[in-house]
Amino acid sequence: MVAACAKEGVEFHDHIPPVISKDSASCCLTWIALATSIFIELHRDERYAKYIGKQAIVPLTFGRHVPIISDKYVDKDFGTGVLKISPGHDHNDYLLARKLGLPILNVMNKDGTLNEVAGLYAGLDRFEARKKLWSDLEETGLAVKKEAHTSRVPRSQRGGEIIEPLVSKQWFVSMEPLAERALEAVSKGELTIMPERFEKIYKHWLSNIKDWCISRQLWWGHRIPVWYVSGKDCEEEYIVARSHREALAKAQEKYGKSVEIYQDPDVLDTWFSSSLWPFSTLGWPDDSAEDFKQFYPTSVLETGHDILFFWVARMVMMGIEFTGTVPFSNVYLHGLIRDSQGRKMSKTLGNVIDPIDTIAEYGTDALRFTLALGTAGQDLNLSTERLTSNKAFTNKLWNAGKFILRNLPRQDDTTAWEALWAHKFDKMESVLKLPLPECWVVSKLHALVDEVTASYEKFFFGDVGREIYDFFWSDFADWYIEASKARLYHSGDHSVASVSQAALLYIFENILKLLHPFMPFVTEELWQALPCRGEALIVSAWPPTSLPRNIDSIKKFENLQALTRAIRNVRAEYAVEPAKLISASIVANPDVIQYISGERALALLRDWIWEIAAASLSTPVKIQAEYDGLMARLSSSSFVEKAPKGIVRGVQEKAAEAEEKLTLTRNRLNFIKSKVLDYN
Repeated sequence: MVAACAKEGVEFHDHIPPVISKDSASCCLTWIALATSIFIELHRDERYAKYIGKQAIVPLTFGRHVPIISDKYVDKDFGTGVLKISPGHDHNDYLLARKLGLPILNVMNKDGTLNEVAGLYAGLDRFEARKKLWSDLEETGLAVKKEAHTSRVPRSQRGGEIIEPLVSKQWFVSMEPLAERALEAVSKGELTIMPERFEKIYKHWLSNIKDWCISRQLWWGHRIPVWYVSGKDCEEEYIVARSHREALAKAQEKYGKSVEIYQDPDVLDTWFSSSLWPFSTLGWPDDSAEDFKQFYPTSVLETGHDILFFWVARMVMMGIEFTGTVPFSNVYLHGLIRDSQGRKMSKTLGNVIDPIDTIAEYGTDALRFTLALGTAGQDLNLSTERLTSNKAFTNKLWNAGKFILRNLPRQDDTTAWEALWAHKFDKMESVLKLPLPECWVVSKLHALVDEVTASYEKFFFGDVGREIYDFFWSDFADWYIEASKARLYHSGDHSVASVSQAALLYIFENILKLLHPFMPFVTEELWQALPCRGEALIVSAWPPTSLPRNIDSIKKFENLQALTRAIRNVRAEYAVEPAKLISASIVANPDVIQYISGERALALLRDWIWEIAAASLSTPVKIQAEYDGLMARLSSSSFVEKAPKGIVRGVQEKAAEAEEKLTLTRNRLNFIKSKVLDYN
């Protein structure tokens, strides 16, 4: 968009219209009423060198003049290569004017109408004035031409109104001294930011900090504690006080008893109020308040990484300024919750996931667990697949609790309970006496407690969740509960059943403790259902670390798992009914036979047929006999020549199938012998 100046026919281009619109006259009002200077890039543009130092007449303003200045800020290749600046209505122009000492003019009232600075157009709405001004320029012959130019239009997020930048008096906080002390807190180790990569962002923001405008023209929020003295002679006087009464007393002391005051209508920026939260909620400025002494400073702040500067850094600065102490020693930053496609949730996209609806469908614990598994500082794409999976995990936990409760002794069976409580798992000698499955699962649990505790202390919450999930589902539910059924239902020995009951209860109660921060509701419900629980899970002691574990039992049970998987695979391949018991021939070393021979129920075996590993590995007789018979028929020339071709082809296919079965069986047995059952 181009407008013309009457003086010497010089054209001036509106570089970035502060009032942005697609219509061609959008710049005209600003050009006439607000222009304080005309800038030309003298160093690269000789077209306008002769005008530097002169003045241009602002049209339709009763002869107001603006200086023509050279500055590198101007892009000579944009438009006419000449830029007018409007410091009162454009941020970049304002900064340039401040640097060069140019006057700041404001042409607009807060209701969108023009003030007296606009001269002929005072009182008009801004949109009406733009149209009239352009019409006047054309009528007087001052308009050279107009060109369409599309610019970004800043609009209110809530109402969609066009935002008009205005210069106004605001309250600012000088930030450099505050930022310097907040940076020192990190460099001295008084404050730790996790994940560590965000420390660099924290330092970058505070090292390049600007003064903070803390006043807002809103009707909600904390009122700014400033009062002004009424009257023309005192209109610039202000009083800072804690209350109207205190402010009035100060004003009366200085101006007399008849003085009148009024409070600044602005409120504090929300982030300013929030920055005071760590201590303002605890009785401050009374440093002797019990809450302040007990809870300030605190140990950990947890929040989203997107407000590291807006909230976290400002709390640190304010905490140091007003109390002399960093408000917290650790900052743990989590990611943002996005939709399944990785998009930020918004009403415009219609992809907001309502947590209330999600809880109703999947449960609170499943939602909490899903969110907690997100990696620290990384955004999480929340999908129904994740929620469904963790709802299944919650159900699995609940069903495991029901199984254990059903298989514990009756509450009135004192003898059984005494036998159960007699089993201890905190001493190595006690653990070594346990049967293989119990020794294995207890050792795995003790290792898990150490890993989870270490991860919690490092704030690796995602690792904690995955470690507990894997142990509960893969080790405890899939393997130990299945192993315990043979002892509980078929052993016929109360002492064997008792140790299994004790192990089930011991493992499960510790799983509930480890999972409680993630799933507080289902774990508390299950804990309260366990016998002899006098206190709530939330106040129970954390499991002790460094408890005994038997590495040898872990290796031995892994051998049993590998054997069981191999047998289960064979059952599946030959379509053996799931509940049908079968027999198996196993080749193993003598010591392996000793510790595995009692666990055939895991593979649904009727019995084991054991062979010492040194013996030759025999091929199953039935399949071999079938194969030999088929090959004998095919070796007979009379059969091949005289039998119908369809019969011969059928025998050939059966022989090939039998050969494939033989090869598969040999390979499987060799694998079991060489990779699994040769453990010593």
